[in-house]
Amino acid sequence: MRRSLRDAFVGFSLLGGLVIFSGAMLWLRDFRLGSQTWEISANFKDASGLAKMSPVTYRGINVGSVQKINFTPNTVETKIKLNSNNLILPKPVIAKIVTSSVLGGDAQLSLISLGTSLKKNELLTVKKDCPNKRILCNGDKVKGIEMISISSLTEGLDDLIDQADRQAIMDKVSESIKQFDRTQANLDELVLLSKSELIRAKPIITELTKASFHLNNILAQLDNPKTLKDIQELASTSSSLTKKINEMSSNMGSIMEDKELVDALKRVTIGLSKLFDDIYP
Repeated sequence: MRRSLRDAFVGFSLLGGLVIFSGAMLWLRDFRLGSQTWEISANFKDASGLAKMSPVTYRGINVGSVQKINFTPNTVETKIKLNSNNLILPKPVIAKIVTSSVLGGDAQLSLISLGTSLKKNELLTVKKDCPNKRILCNGDKVKGIEMISISSLTEGLDDLIDQADRQAIMDKVSESIKQFDRTQANLDELVLLSKSELIRAKPIITELTKASFHLNNILAQLDNPKTLKDIQELASTSSSLTKKINEMSSNMGSIMEDKELVDALKRVTIGLSKLFDDIYP
């Protein structure tokens, strides 16, 4: 009898320890018997500081925790478990990563409702027949907003600087295009002036062409042996004629030095003059 009682006591003790251990494990895993929990999800581009079991708050009150974090090529998806189905959040709702204090601390998730408040007499539930166009319901997805940090501010400044550089480059390109257009207009005007000057110079070019043709003919004649011989004979004849003229000049000089002959010529000239006066009064 005593042995049976002792065995039963040991068995109940083991069973009680197992129940206590299981309850502790469920409590550590945030499992509550009789609680009516529900889940939502939030997507972030950058979930820096957020971890599994990070607290989820609404208006500063802890209403749940982060259960799972999944990574995708473009986003970070978080699964959020909320502990009370009496939490009514009018849409739109966002999830923002914040710190537990102003001076910093562990990151946590804050739910922010941007919708209009519901009337007091409205009875809504987040699970069955939930009006998901008006309030946040079980399984909904909300937009995630990253926590502002020095790195994000630096990236934002870098983006602004890049945009400013691109804008400056675009301004320079635009100014270069305008300058090119002005240069092109000046070139067009220069081409028109050149054409008009060519038109004006066309008669001169024609005359120069004719003169060049005549000059070529003259040069061709000069290259002819007969023409060269005629030119040489002409030069020789001119030389002999010049000598004869010089001789006659010297003879005339000697004749003019004879005074008697000169006086006789004067008297003959005067006589002839009187004769013509008499004949032709």
